[in-house]
Amino acid sequence: MKLLPALLLWVSMSCMLLAQDDYYTVIAQKGDGIFSILRKQGLDPVKYYEDFLTLNTANIKDGSMLHIGREYKIPHALDSFKKTGVKVQIKGETENPIFEEELAEMSLKSKALKNAVYYLITEDQVEGRNKFVADVTTDLASELMEHGATVYIFEDTDRALLKESKVRSKTERMGLYVEAINKRYLQNAGKYQRLLLIRSNGLIENGSMDVAVYHHNKSEKGQRFAENIQNVFRKHSVSKRSFKDIKMIFEDKNSLYLAKNTLPAVSLLTIGNRSKESANEYIPVRSDKKAFTNWLTNGILKDYADITIEE
Repeated sequence: MKLLPALLLWVSMSCMLLAQDDYYTVIAQKGDGIFSILRKQGLDPVKYYEDFLTLNTANIKDGSMLHIGREYKIPHALDSFKKTGVKVQIKGETENPIFEEELAEMSLKSKALKNAVYYLITEDQVEGRNKFVADVTTDLASELMEHGATVYIFEDTDRALLKESKVRSKTERMGLYVEAINKRYLQNAGKYQRLLLIRSNGLIENGSMDVAVYHHNKSEKGQRFAENIQNVFRKHSVSKRSFKDIKMIFEDKNSLYLAKNTLPAVSLLTIGNRSKESANEYIPVRSDKKAFTNWLTNGILKDYADITIEE
């Protein structure tokens, strides 16, 4: 008979632990209401309003007011911006939200990319001197997430790992990208997934800059992805050239290695100053971060829409 109380206690404790796994806690700050506290945690306040009320009934006054300094339970949600926007540190594959303080300003604009996953890699060949690429990448991630996509940003292995080991070859370092991306690709099996490598080839100066978009010559998906992005930049070019002669096949070792070994289709976007030898490959556009991010987002949305229509 002694086993029954022990069994009931174990069941009760198990249920409590499971219930605790459904939420985490935050402290209400001055000015916080239900909507703002949910937004700051990356949740849609309309969708999770009732869940919040259910979890925090005892700590809510006058039906909707919060007490400053008290703990409030936030429901775990797979569609939280903390979950759909992830920065991956290649060393140890640790994951952190891309955005923290910015979450309060983010909201879902549409579900146009609800079944899409994007992997973003940046390569800054003028290390520490080109903030344009880093800013565009995070702004792009925000735009894609607000249209319902899941986004992974991968830290630049050249920067992170050269400090740790100078004997590791570029291929070995790129291999870490491949392993991390393929692992997440399999976790998201069945979804539309694309890899975009954003590379700066020089300092971005005020006024205009040069853009080129490439794909692997054996990837139809990568080609379509690249063409949809490139077409948007063509429309907004500061040049009147037709760009019909643009060469779109990438040939550099890093991009080829990614294309041959990663599961998602790969496209390469280069930003910077063109060389005289390859001037015909580039599209000159205004160096406006906001406009650039919007153009890139529109090209990506177009590619996903085309696939959806076909299916």
